[in-house]
This record gives sequence, structure tokens and C-alpha cells, in this order.
Amino acid sequence: MSDASADQLPVEIWTDGGCKPNPGPGGWGALLCFKGKEKELWGGHPETTNNRMELTAAAEALEALKRPCRVTLHTDSEYLRNGITRWHSGWVRRNWRNSAGDPVANMDLWQRILDAAKPHEIEWLWVRGHSGDVNNERVDVLATRGREEL
Repeated sequence: MSDASADQLPVEIWTDGGCKPNPGPGGWGALLCFKGKEKELWGGHPETTNNRMELTAAAEALEALKRPCRVTLHTDSEYLRNGITRWHSGWVRRNWRNSAGDPVANMDLWQRILDAAKPHEIEWLWVRGHSGDVNNERVDVLATRGREEL
């Protein structure tokens, strides 16, 4: 969508995921915005968790980018934001073990996100869910659609 150079506008991405019940059928949604153009993505899985759907949304959104970009990714998942900005370096250093020595939950999706993020310059922003952010509400609707279309 753009070059990763600092003078370029960022691609704005919003992501969301969830299940009903948790665990159970789940859906994810993503919205990519760049220079007035928008792309909506969504999907679902018949047996999953809220966290897996949150991570899937981010992975799918980043994988949809066709070339290196500056990205601002908005998520209402503290699990996603903390995992990608704070915890993953320790997990990698400990060979994908958490601080208790157990295997990291959802390692496959964390690795997928890290691979998809490599070519990009990403700012990970947390937004409070269901607090009036129009695009966060849009991706919540997309995630519900992904679950309902199973």
C-alpha cells in the first residue's frame, strides 16, 4: 500500500476478534484504511477462543499488505498489544516458553504475526472496546459476521 519511509502516511488498521461462547464458534474482523480507500476482512472458526480470534485478525490484516508499510494498528485486545510489544522477545529468548517455563499459548499465531510484521514499521495502539471508536465498532461487527457466517 505504501513505502515504509517515515514521510509516508501510515496504513491505519483496526482489528477485533471474539467468540460466543468462549471457547466456541469465533470470528475476526479487520479494517485497513489508506488514502481514503478501505478494505474490510473477516472470517471465522467453528471452535476457538477470543484470544485466537484477536491474533488471527492482526495476522490476516498484516498479511493483506502487499509491500512494506508504515502501519498504525488499533486493537482493543491488551493480550495482543502486550504480547507483541512486551512479551514476545522473552518468549523467543526462552525458546517459546513463558516465564513459568510452559509453552506459550497460541505460539502458532504469535509466530505468524511476527513473520507478517517483519517488513513493516508498526505502531501498536490499544483502544478501549465498545467506547465509541467508530472503526473499533465496525471491526466488532465484522468479527460477529465472521462467526455468524460459519
